[in-house]
Amino acid sequence: MPFCGNCRLHAMPGLRSFVALFGALCLSACASLLPSPGAPLATQRNALQDFSLEARFSLRHEEKNHSGRLSWRHSGSKDDLLLSSPFGQGLAEIASDASGVRLTTSDGKVYAAIDAEALTQQVLGFPLPLDKLLDWVRGRSSGSASDALDTFGRPLRVRQDGWRVDYEYDSDDPQALPGRLFIERAGVLELRLRIDEWNLVRDEGGR
Repeated sequence: MPFCGNCRLHAMPGLRSFVALFGALCLSACASLLPSPGAPLATQRNALQDFSLEARFSLRHEEKNHSGRLSWRHSGSKDDLLLSSPFGQGLAEIASDASGVRLTTSDGKVYAAIDAEALTQQVLGFPLPLDKLLDWVRGRSSGSASDALDTFGRPLRVRQDGWRVDYEYDSDDPQALPGRLFIERAGVLELRLRIDEWNLVRDEGGR
């Protein structure tokens, strides 16, 4: 093997072994510092604007139970939500922007309206208050005197326009994003969300 400049490591087996071991240890240390997939965002909860998330949901409405997965991307005034079965089969896509809300069912039918809550009630059979959910999933208080905070100053319970939201967090970080939400409108709907993954959306072209 030819020499590389003045390097003669190949002629020194002991030194080569040491360098190889040192390199392996460095790679292992670097890997341990990388965040695992689905780790909470390293961002201030109150400053979070654009995001994407992956969650599991369980919904109860009129004595019927539904469960599945939710993929949600929020960027600027645009929201794209995909509701899927527990096995990943698409059930409905909801797209919202300044012009209104569009809902596409699994059989390709498209419905449109100005209000997401009324549209989902009409098409899916249950109301999904998208405008309120946007703040709720980010753990933002409604500002009502009836809202409750936990010992870290994070929203623990929010009441807004007949809805109640209870929160659980996966860490004691005062700026941690919610991990679990229980959303209820008495006599209408119960929705449980388990958020598995948060990501920042940095621009229109990517995350």
